[in-house]
Amino acid sequence: MTTSLLVRLAALSATTARPDAPATAPEVLADRPDGTVVRSGRTVAKAHAPDGDPHDLAARLRIAAHPLLHGILLPPLPVTAPDGFLTFTEDGRALTRWPYGSPVPPDDPDAAPWEAAAHLLARLHTVDPRQLPGPVPPMRGPAKAARALARLRTALGPDGGPPSAPRPGTGSLPAAAAAVARAWALLPPWAREAAPPPRAGTLCHGDLHLGQLVRHPATDGPWLLIDIDDLGSGDSAWDLARPAAWFATGLLAPEIWTRFLAAYRAAGGPAVRPSGDPWPDLEVPARALTVQTAALAVAKAATASRPLDEVETAVVDACARMTSLPDHLAPAGPDIG
Repeated sequence: MTTSLLVRLAALSATTARPDAPATAPEVLADRPDGTVVRSGRTVAKAHAPDGDPHDLAARLRIAAHPLLHGILLPPLPVTAPDGFLTFTEDGRALTRWPYGSPVPPDDPDAAPWEAAAHLLARLHTVDPRQLPGPVPPMRGPAKAARALARLRTALGPDGGPPSAPRPGTGSLPAAAAAVARAWALLPPWAREAAPPPRAGTLCHGDLHLGQLVRHPATDGPWLLIDIDDLGSGDSAWDLARPAAWFATGLLAPEIWTRFLAAYRAAGGPAVRPSGDPWPDLEVPARALTVQTAALAVAKAATASRPLDEVETAVVDACARMTSLPDHLAPAGPDIG
């Protein structure tokens, strides 16, 4: 993050401070290529990905501010009168402003709000997109999966090998990349962003994980969903795919997955059938999220010239199992529906 961007974000996040409030030093909450977030007191400002579509982002901001999404999505704060939610840096990078909400505590896994996340998703999925300010852009889940594979190819070359001489510490990364590429090729075209999804028309978050929930007002308010960069119309099963994939690869305890799924069904979520085996609805998105996670893991390991860690190895192994048993991502065991 450049100094000029930090100054701009700090100024934007401080514009709602009360005149009598003490000055608060800006705090960088996140600084990644796809987004930088700076907090000043009760407000945060975000610089969105440089290559994002500003028209789609503006539509997503209007949706997040719509009354039908109150109590589901954290609403944006205006940056221009009377209700403009978007401004830009001198080089065209989109900036937005939001109320600060307290995130999920990373050091207390037992406090993770799985049921709250499930209820919020179910409510989001039952909002009628036709009642929202449009046009509603497509949900960007498959696009992010395709982007992860492109990043893997850049890091390790299109054939799964390093683009130049092998670097020390990469170990079996070419073999891991090959397993990920084979699993990607087995996905149907819609999950690779090569065709429209067979089930569309549902309002989806597009990138659900526990980092996308905050309490607002901070510390004791209700949980709300944040990060609308991937919000749009698509297959609602994609929003359940990450926890489903974590369960299938052994990274999420079966009892937590069962709680999450039961809470989603109890709230009337339409992504899966009301009872019985959910995997006919979840298998393809869960596979796609597994491949996406593995692709990013291998790409990061290659960039850092290090071997895969235990969690990264687990998702790559799951990709390898997909190529040998393409009809079974879920672990063997009793019906979890």
